[in-house]
Formats: sequence, structure tokens, C-alpha cells
Amino acid sequence: MKFSLEWLKYFLETDASVEEVAAMLNRIGHEVEGIDDPAQKLDGFRVAEVLTAGPHPDADKLQVLTVDTGEGDPLQVVCGAPNARASMKGVLGLPGAVVPANGMELRKSAIRGVESNGMMCSVRELELGDEHDGIIELPADAPVGQGFADYHDASPVFDVAITPDRPDCMGVQGIARDLAAAGLGTFKPVEPSVIEGAVPCPVEIRTDDAEGCPAFYGRVIRGVDNKAATPEWMRRRLLAAGQRPISAIVDITNYLMLAFGRPAHAYDLGKLSGPVVARRARDGETVEALNEKTYTLDDTMTVIADDNGVHDIAGIMGGENSGVTEATTDVLLEIAYFDPARIGVTGRKLGLASDARTRFERGVDPAFLDDGLAIMTSLIQRVCGGEASEVVRAGSPPAQPMTVAFEPDLVRRLGGIDVGEEEQLRILDALDFEIGKKVIGDGATRWDVTVPLRRHDVEGPADLVEEVVRIHGIDSVQSVALPRMEGVARPTATPLQAMERKLRRAAAARGLDEAVTWSFLPVPHADHFADGNALWVLENPISEDMKAMRLSLVPGLLAAAKRNADRGAAGSRLFEIGRRYFRAADGSSDEKPTLGVVLAGEKAARAWATGKASPFDAYDAKAEAMALLEAAGAPVANLMVMSGEGGGAGDQFHPGQSATLRLGPKNVLARFGALHPLTLKAFDIDGPVVAVEIFLDAIPAKKGSGGFARPAYSPPALQPVSRDFAFLVPSELAAGDLLRAVRGADKKAIVDARIFDVFEGQGVPEGKKSIALEVIMQPGDKSFTEEELKAISDRVVAAAAKQGAELRG
Repeated sequence: MKFSLEWLKYFLETDASVEEVAAMLNRIGHEVEGIDDPAQKLDGFRVAEVLTAGPHPDADKLQVLTVDTGEGDPLQVVCGAPNARASMKGVLGLPGAVVPANGMELRKSAIRGVESNGMMCSVRELELGDEHDGIIELPADAPVGQGFADYHDASPVFDVAITPDRPDCMGVQGIARDLAAAGLGTFKPVEPSVIEGAVPCPVEIRTDDAEGCPAFYGRVIRGVDNKAATPEWMRRRLLAAGQRPISAIVDITNYLMLAFGRPAHAYDLGKLSGPVVARRARDGETVEALNEKTYTLDDTMTVIADDNGVHDIAGIMGGENSGVTEATTDVLLEIAYFDPARIGVTGRKLGLASDARTRFERGVDPAFLDDGLAIMTSLIQRVCGGEASEVVRAGSPPAQPMTVAFEPDLVRRLGGIDVGEEEQLRILDALDFEIGKKVIGDGATRWDVTVPLRRHDVEGPADLVEEVVRIHGIDSVQSVALPRMEGVARPTATPLQAMERKLRRAAAARGLDEAVTWSFLPVPHADHFADGNALWVLENPISEDMKAMRLSLVPGLLAAAKRNADRGAAGSRLFEIGRRYFRAADGSSDEKPTLGVVLAGEKAARAWATGKASPFDAYDAKAEAMALLEAAGAPVANLMVMSGEGGGAGDQFHPGQSATLRLGPKNVLARFGALHPLTLKAFDIDGPVVAVEIFLDAIPAKKGSGGFARPAYSPPALQPVSRDFAFLVPSELAAGDLLRAVRGADKKAIVDARIFDVFEGQGVPEGKKSIALEVIMQPGDKSFTEEELKAISDRVVAAAAKQGAELRG
């Protein structure tokens, strides 16, 4: 929410500086996201008087002006505005000034051969409105030479993030009340004068939907002049809030919303027919809203309608067909209280957001109906004239405030800070909480605290503690260490959390960069990795590009790698630990912890020794998968590498350059490999790109006592023995299958085995390949005898033979 310092001071008597106001806002929980000082933008612009205006010698639509700047000799300025004339006063941008609207720096230049020393400015060029038909005309008493920022009373603008639980602060008045309670000044409440109607209201107003619209107040003002100019002070405040001035009556309704957090609406009475009613929409009814879009309604939605049909999507947006124009002379003012839940549901169904909806669905002040209508009536009569009718009150808003039993000592017990009872009383009173009955008993004080109707966020004693601590100052809460239990601290991380921490360290140690991507994806990207699973699609997403919950971590990492490549990164090595979201059989969400890796671009840069840059391949992905699985505690020696039909990594991967790692034929621990060209095309990224997904929930838990101490390291007393074997195997046999078979030939004696050569070609029969392995055997309490070594070798050969391997002679 944006507002100017001048606007804030209308409700708050204070001498605080911009910096002090910003610091206090942050201190009491209203985060200041930015401060914009228009005076800085208007530096270099000053009030100037046109002394003479003559035709340009070489351009029909240009004039050559002589301009008095209040100091030194008059300046010559070339100007194309049709309203430029002698004796008028306007705003001159001097050389060196920067035009706010386009960032152009003014300089002395020749325009069609005539020297120009600056620019006479329009309203749009200074971002003061949309008018651009001519240059700004200032009153005759404007002081020549004064800086325009000072003349215009330019005021710094705060941009403050209001949390969803504080709708009472979605108006400048609410912000001022909080600041006053925090001691930054004195709150100046607006006391609206009661405006009695001169005539009965000529329109029947009623509510037929007591649930959706408990209260609907209105009155008619006849004889208004909507061509009247909106007061300059109001225009400045609206512009500071980012609201474009439209017409006097519309500006007044917008001002009420921004100043007091209370949306309201004005209808052109001449466009209405019959009673004006708050009712449920009928299925299939349509309305053209003020954004010029047509919406189809259903019977769960509350609308404002007359005999001709719907004119307003209640609490969200008015209709185009009954809006006020410059020709409007009679208006019907509407101010109502709508059910917040109903407004939220309607807005989500229609995909329609507005400032009014934001306030109504969070909860407006139900006690502000009469005051809001009186303020709006007063402003319209002051600006546009007219005669007001009596007020019609249909229904009644919630009027029963909540009373909370509160113990002042809770501030110390829950908030961790000592605040005296008198100070607590002052804070609560400044925030309009009423302190009723005070009871002292059992050594404790108890208060009955009545909550203002506008404070929908206060539901119990803990909320009152928050209010006291917030206003007293959260920065006053001391850092106090929690009491420590005696003895050695017990680990608090779950086994899964401990695994994830270990994996993060292992991945970083291997040169991977951690990424944190959205859990939401564009539907096409999520569907590409769905593998037949149903997607979770959000009804109210952050944006259309983040609508589906991810079923894989690879799409988010691919998008990150693409952004890196688009910005000139030669290669990306990314990993992420997160959740994948599935639909369980009962319709609930099933979250699966997963580690994803994407390797894209150059693996190694080009160099004199290697020549061209080398890309990543499927073996790089396998190496990452095996290393990270080992770090996670998976039994990597027992893993099966499966590829092809029934064992592949999925349609998203290249069928000949990908596989799964399994513990048994069904338990898939990971998938890895090069991504399919169609996947790369779908994500608009150049290949080759390889990826890994490790399914952390599939990794079996470690067996043991559950203790966290490692066993003592005990090196073997005897040296290991190695033997080399060369086998002829079918070409299609995976080397990993042979390696696993050899390792399992004698689990007691064989501690490791590794492949050191694979050969196909001369001397090897067609359809065969030669695989050479080194087998490491570790003796126990005595050295191996020749007979024992021969027996182990025979078991190795026998195990290999089961895979179709034969020992080479």
C-alpha cells in the first residue's frame, strides 16, 4: 500500500522525519518496501514565466519562447505545445534535469536550427497525471524561480507491505493509529458531520441475501456536477497511492477506500430501474464489469442488481453499464458490509482481483457504514454540489464485539518481555481496545478486553500479547538462552533430515551448486514429467506459469539451467533436495522427498591438451547418482543397473543413454541419464543435458542400534591379495551385472572388485566383448593358502559363468 507523508500527517500530528517514520513502521510490523521522494525526480524543474512567444522560422507547429527563470537573463526555449503563450506561467526543465516519464536528460540543443535551453513540461512528462495536450499552466501568483518540487508540495511516498491479518491498516488512518500508539505522534481521528437528508430516498434499497450482504446502506444525491475538478490535494494523494484520477465522484470513492480502508460505490441513478437489491446471482447471469470484461455468474455469488439485471459483483467490481460519467447529475451512493468468505470464493471463481476485493475478503470495519457514507456525502457536496436524500439502511452489520479475558502477566510469559500494566493499558487504549472489568485474585490481575469490530485478527489472549509486544517494540525482547538439559544433548533431527544434510554436504563437495526452485510448474512442463500420474492443479495459482504441483525436480532445475545459459553461463551443475507431490489413492496429497541433479553445458572448457570443450554424458550422471547414494547410506554394491523396456528411466530420458538403479527388481532408488531430445525441445534448452533423480524415501533405513557413534577403525593385520580375471561375455551384458556377480562370489573373502579394461575387436569373437576385472581379497587372521586362493578363483569363475561369461585362456 502506498501513501504520502503529507497524507499520513492528515491523520497523525507528528514532526517525525521520513527515516523515523520508516523505522517505526518496520518496528511495529509494517514492512516498508520502498520510499520514493518525488522531490528528487523534480530536481532541476522550476516555475518559469513565458515573456514572449513567436513562430519557429523553420517549423509550423513549433514556437520559440523567451522564458524568465527568476535569475539571470531570460532563456530561449523551443516548444511545440499549442497552449504556450506570452505571460503564462509553467514548469521549465533546465539542462541537466531528467524527465521523470521517460528518463531523458535535458540538455542545450538546436531544434530545427534554433537553440533551446530546456523544455516546458506537460503533466504527463512530470508523472503528475495523464494530460499531455499542452504544457502545465500555473496560477498567475506562482513565484517565478521557485523549485517546482517546493511549489507543488511534493511529499515522500511510502510503499508498505500490509500483512493479510491487518485489513484495518489498509487505509492511511489505520497506519496513523498504529504509529500514534507506538509514540510517534498524536492520532487525529476524523469526526464526520451528520448530514440529514432533505428529501426521502427515491429508490428502494434492500438486501435479499442476508448471509452474503448483512447490511446495505445507501442514499441519493441529486444535482451533482461531475465535471467539477477533483481538488488538487485529493489528486496528489491519489497519485501518491498509484491511483489515476478519473472524475470527481469516482475519485472520492477511491479516496474513501485508500484513506479509511472502506470500499464504496456510486451508481448513475439515471441508469437504474426499480429497486436496488443485494441478492444472489442466478445461474448464467452475466455482467460487464468496469474492466470491460464480461463475467458469467452462478447462484453462490452476491450481486447488486435492479429490474434490468446485475450492476455490481458485490464487494469486487462495479458494472460498466451503471457507472458515473461527466454527464451524471444524480447518483446513488452504496456502502455495504459483505461476507469476507463469500467475496473470496467469488473472486477466485471469476479470477477477478481488485482493491475492493482485497479489503472485503480480509474484513472491513462493520461499524464504519454510517461514518463512511457521511464522509463520502460531505466530499461530494463540497466538490460537486447536490442535494442529499435521507439514508436508507437495509439490514444490519455484525455489531457484537468480542470480549477477551486477558491476564497482563501473559505478556511476560508468552512474549518474553516485562511491560508494566500501565503501559499495557496505554497501548491497548491507543489501539481502541476497551478495558472493562478488572479482577484481582489468586495473585493475578485479569481484564475483560473488548475488541474493536475492525480487528478481525484478534481472537484470544495471545493476540493481545502480540499487540502489546509489537507496539512496545519487538526489538526490546532480549535474547535468552533456553534452559539446557543435563548430559549430552540428544539429536533432534529425524533420520530423513540427517540424510538430507549429509547429501547437501556431499553434493556441494562434488562441485554441485544447490538450487531452490518453485514447487509449482507450468502445466505442460509438469505434464511432461507426469509418467501417467494425475497432477495437482491449483485453482488460485500465483500465476498461470505456476499452476501445477511438480511430480519431478528436473523441470525446475532445467529452467534454472536454461536461465543460466541464456545469461552466458558455459555450464551448470545444479542440485536440489525437495518434495514431489502425488495424488494418493484416497485423494490426499502424497509428498515424496527427492534429490534432483542437472548437468548442462560444458563439463570441461576447451584447452590446448583436450581441444574442444567436453559435454556431460550419461556416465557423469551415473557417477553422481552412485556417489550421492553412497553418501545417503544406500548399499551401492548391491544395486542393479536396469535399462530398456520395463527398466528404463522414463520417456523423458534418452532410451539408449539412461537407466535406473534398483535394489531388487522393483525398488527403484534412482534414475539417471541423458535427457531425450524431445524433452530438451519442450524446455527450449540446448543439449546434451544429463539428469539424476534419487528417491530418498526408497532408500532402506540402516540397521543397527541407532546410535550415532562410529565404530572404532581397526585396520586389517594382513595385506590384501589381488587377482586379475579376463572374461568373454555377450556384447549386450551390462558390465555392472558381471561386476556384481563377481563381488558376490565370496562375500567373506572378496572385499572389492573393479573393471579395468573392456575390449571389442580383433581377437574377440563377434557378438562378444572382453571384460577384465581386478578382484581384491582380504585375509583374516592368517594368510591365504594356494588352495584357498584357487577355491575363491573357482567361485569367481562359476559366478561369472551364470552371467554367460567364460574365462579367457
